[in-house]
Amino acid sequence: MDLIRIIIAILLPPLGVFLQVGIGKHFWINIILTLLGYIPGIVHAVWIIARK
Repeated sequence: MDLIRIIIAILLPPLGVFLQVGIGKHFWINIILTLLGYIPGIVHAVWIIARK
């Protein structure tokens, strides 16, 4: 299941974070990072998924 979430996080980082933690501070942080740059959003999303 984590592999699927990581693939989703690479394609759509906020969706990967949403599937892992729901709508919370990490979701909004990821939205901001993705808007500032796609790569920081991916890194943050994979970090959130791998952390749990």
